Amino acid sequence: MPLSFDAARRRLDKVSSALGAASDDVTAAEAMAHSLKALNRPLVSTSVSVITYQKTLSVDLTGQKDSFSNSANEFLSGLPGQFPAEFSSIVEQVTGRVSQALPGLLSVIPDELDYTARQTVIRPNVTAVMPLYSGGAIPAIQHGAEAGAELARAKQAGAQDLSQVKLVQAYFGQQLAAALLTSATQTRDAFDKHLANAQALFREGVIPRSRVLEVQVARDAAQRSVERATMEQANAADSLARLLDVDVSVGGGVRPTTPLFVNSGGLEPLADFLASATSEGQPQMRVAAAAEHLADSGVDLAKSRMRPQAYAFGSYNFNRSDAIPIDPDWIAGVGLRFTLLSNIDRKDTLDAARARQRSAAQSADDTRKTIEIETSRAYNLVETARRSFLLLDSNIKAAEENLRVHEVGFREGEDTASQLIDARTALSVAQTQRIATAYEYVIALSALLVASNRGSDFPAYVLRPDRITAP
Repeated sequence: MPLSFDAARRRLDKVSSALGAASDDVTAAEAMAHSLKALNRPLVSTSVSVITYQKTLSVDLTGQKDSFSNSANEFLSGLPGQFPAEFSSIVEQVTGRVSQALPGLLSVIPDELDYTARQTVIRPNVTAVMPLYSGGAIPAIQHGAEAGAELARAKQAGAQDLSQVKLVQAYFGQQLAAALLTSATQTRDAFDKHLANAQALFREGVIPRSRVLEVQVARDAAQRSVERATMEQANAADSLARLLDVDVSVGGGVRPTTPLFVNSGGLEPLADFLASATSEGQPQMRVAAAAEHLADSGVDLAKSRMRPQAYAFGSYNFNRSDAIPIDPDWIAGVGLRFTLLSNIDRKDTLDAARARQRSAAQSADDTRKTIEIETSRAYNLVETARRSFLLLDSNIKAAEENLRVHEVGFREGEDTASQLIDARTALSVAQTQRIATAYEYVIALSALLVASNRGSDFPAYVLRPDRITAP
């Protein structure tokens, strides 16, 4: 599968499990923050319960009976005076008989009345509770959730930067391995020719057998380098294919089409990279800032536990005709709650939250310093690799000319085998250094751009007109 670096990056965005996990974390954190937006609104719930109960009541009637008897006697004793004299005797006879019968009538009423009620009722009701003042707990929770969402988004941006660095390492690493294999193969093939020439000179009696053996040893060492480079190239190809989720069976894999490169022109001033590296948009700085906001919310939440809470509440019973005697038809009110004694030391909790707040602030400052150090180091690595790459051109030309001279001298019998081997090895080392330096350049450039929050600018460096490809 031929893939340019830009196409490989787009493919990685789709198939990367790490980026998918980071995206899901952002979705979860944002959904959680959104779910807490209405914490200050009423909480309304409905419930239906079926209950069976029995209630026994005992009422003492002794006092009521005595009070009634006294009142009745007073009433009866005053009746004769309320009638004419000719009827007073009759009234006295009637009231006397009633007074005599009254105790018997009251004796029928027990001194204590027992009442037992058993009933099964259905209780459908709606209850509402609305916080009026939470002591700052609700805003603290909401701000903490928003900080958590921002933290997830910052980590997602960091994961994208890290995935680009990994892609640069794997994509150009495969090209590095392929170039090193090509260089090792060319060196081995060249030693094959040297060995054939040495054997011919030996047969003609120009050189002794010891020189042939020297070339043979060098040729075998070159073959070992080819085998090692072949293994490294296979590992690099497998790593890139698996990173991009490409089937590696039946010879499958990725063929990078964007070559290793070095930009001959210098970078922008270091101050520009440092300014963008410590900006608010830099993923690590965003993580540090979100951690600070989360710590601030923790302090506010700890403070809220030392303050009172006020709330309004209400309940309505939809089955008033079948309610038990103690059930109200509806109820509404306002409540105030304050914790006098807690099983968690609230002062220590606040001290811990403030310590985390200070820790987050110090971590943010340390993160800023670390980013500046990493940016400066990456900037210097890029510049060093660029200059070294440009200087290696003259080394390679000198090594090629030196090898040509020693090849002629060896064929003429004037140079030794060791001189020829050293010349060939010097050219191979120079070529290898050039390839490795180009790889160091793209890795350092990627790290610099990511550290300075310019990771998206990498493709622009690939397309710059001052690009020099390698090998």
